[in-house]
Amino acid sequence: MCGIWASLGLSPDKRAIDLVAHRGPDGDGWEEIATQAGPLALGHRRLAIIAPDASGLQPMTYDDRYVIVFNGEIYNYRELRDELTALGRSIRTKTDTEVLLAAYAQWGEACLSRCNGMFAFVLFDKQAQRLFIARDRFGVKPLYYWASPKGIAFASEIKQFTAVEGFQARRDERGAWDFLVSGVFDHRRETMFSGVQQLRGGEYLSIDLAAWRPGGVPAPRRWYELPRPDSLALPMEEASARFLDLMRDSVRLRLRADVPVGTCLSGGLDSSTIVCLMSELIADDPNAQQHSFTCAFDTPGLDEWTYAKAVNEQCGTTSHIVSPSAEDLWAAIDAMIWHQDEPFGSTSIFAQWSVFAEAHKAGVTVMLDGQGADEQLAGYHPMFGAALAGHLKKLRLQRFVNEIKAIRRRHGTSMERLTGLVLASLLPRGWFTPILRLTGRSPAPAWLNTGFTAANEGDLLGSLRVPRTADASPLGALCAHQLTTTSVPMLLHFEDRNSMAHAIEARVPFLDYRLAELTIGLGEAHKLVDGETKAILRRAMEPILPSKVTNRQDKLGFPTPEEVWFKGPLRERILAAADETVEAYPTIFNADQVRRYARDMLDGRVPFSFALWRIICFGRWGQRFGVAA
Repeated sequence: MCGIWASLGLSPDKRAIDLVAHRGPDGDGWEEIATQAGPLALGHRRLAIIAPDASGLQPMTYDDRYVIVFNGEIYNYRELRDELTALGRSIRTKTDTEVLLAAYAQWGEACLSRCNGMFAFVLFDKQAQRLFIARDRFGVKPLYYWASPKGIAFASEIKQFTAVEGFQARRDERGAWDFLVSGVFDHRRETMFSGVQQLRGGEYLSIDLAAWRPGGVPAPRRWYELPRPDSLALPMEEASARFLDLMRDSVRLRLRADVPVGTCLSGGLDSSTIVCLMSELIADDPNAQQHSFTCAFDTPGLDEWTYAKAVNEQCGTTSHIVSPSAEDLWAAIDAMIWHQDEPFGSTSIFAQWSVFAEAHKAGVTVMLDGQGADEQLAGYHPMFGAALAGHLKKLRLQRFVNEIKAIRRRHGTSMERLTGLVLASLLPRGWFTPILRLTGRSPAPAWLNTGFTAANEGDLLGSLRVPRTADASPLGALCAHQLTTTSVPMLLHFEDRNSMAHAIEARVPFLDYRLAELTIGLGEAHKLVDGETKAILRRAMEPILPSKVTNRQDKLGFPTPEEVWFKGPLRERILAAADETVEAYPTIFNADQVRRYARDMLDGRVPFSFALWRIICFGRWGQRFGVAA
């Protein structure tokens, strides 16, 4: 886990890698190479996880031909090393970086499909005069690029481009609209910064320096695709057994490290699964010590400690608990925004931030976390609509009725809410706006200026619409879309920045591609059964998890008492921050409406929502990065 930088044609400036020193406190490297297309600068900051001695320093050269800066981990590097040495490749170090270099030398771009891991890297082939830039299947590790008339640059974090002559922080209008209206970002190649783009998960760039010209950006190419949803049919017993085998092996691979490994533990199904499987896997190691980290609040409806405690007691885990306050949140806001690079939709990520801070304090360098499970397994309650729509489309009317009854019985979901969710999954795109209103989401808030709204609302949240195909169930398509486009990329952004801010490597076992191919291939099957979410995970883990965790029906996951804090100790600061935002960005916000909305929400005259935080965070982000009005 590290920070990387590469620039071609631009004046080399080591500040670009120093800006992410937090990503790699264990070493740094910088190399400048003369090429036929101009100077190539490669920078690296190292967080030493595997082979922590000097043999792992980067940029790393292989066979006097290939040089790389690499961020991430190749979990199956031992198996790849054995295969490559059998083919005659010389590998001197114990690092996964050299294995990746040897794999590229042996197989070229096809090496990507052989890697089970999370990675973002820039590799230069001196002989072929070619740059090869790639990102892992689901985009666990970040990789951004920015081009100017003088050259092109690649980075782990957007802030690194501020070190380049000619870069200006300007907002992307479409990105600002999608964030302010819906709270999402990272769902497009474009970012919140105009001109800054990212490789999507499963993409690569190949740049022939002989043909490339400054200012040019070649089109990214896909190297990985998920299987078609509903392409795999398995009975529950076989599917859950296969799920457990793959999940166990995923955790096993992600325990490979030469530093202490711990786990995030919210008390939910996903994180509890990881803790319990890790406990099994290290049971025979007398020197192993398992640490879990939990964020707990005494606010009714938000405290999951009783569930986390049951898991810790069963596994004999050394538990660490953090309970940050409203004051802690306010003190951390600017640092969080700087590390995140882009504004975020609620304060819930502060709980995760606090957990990683505690892990760093405890000396744990690698943390396993549960991202990706809800999206693959239909763990979010709004996904009820897609599941029910699938039954209607296939005329499974009795099951449709039975599922509605079960959902209402287990979760108390209203018929109005269910009706809106089902219609949103079934009706054509032209009906999208009124259906959003039925489901409680206003597409054009009154607190946005009419000019800003008119310029952006025409293709309302277009990239968020789930692709509809005749051969995929609504739920199967939705799971795949959330995994690759909407929910997971955004959560991985939070995970990466929160962990790296505290020099922690976060690993996500549910995003092992073998597991994702099983769950997506199953489509709608074994996900929502008799009103119970994530049915296949519950069945697989039933003998392993504490029963009170297996039988949980609510969904939280490191939340914060945002409403309590905003209406109480932070009230005046929230109102002041809203004022600052509207004054800084008058072309976006209707000042009177924002102020009225903020007071009405804090006084309880309108329902509490995360929209107020989005307004505030957008303003603080703009100030922090000097984004022009």
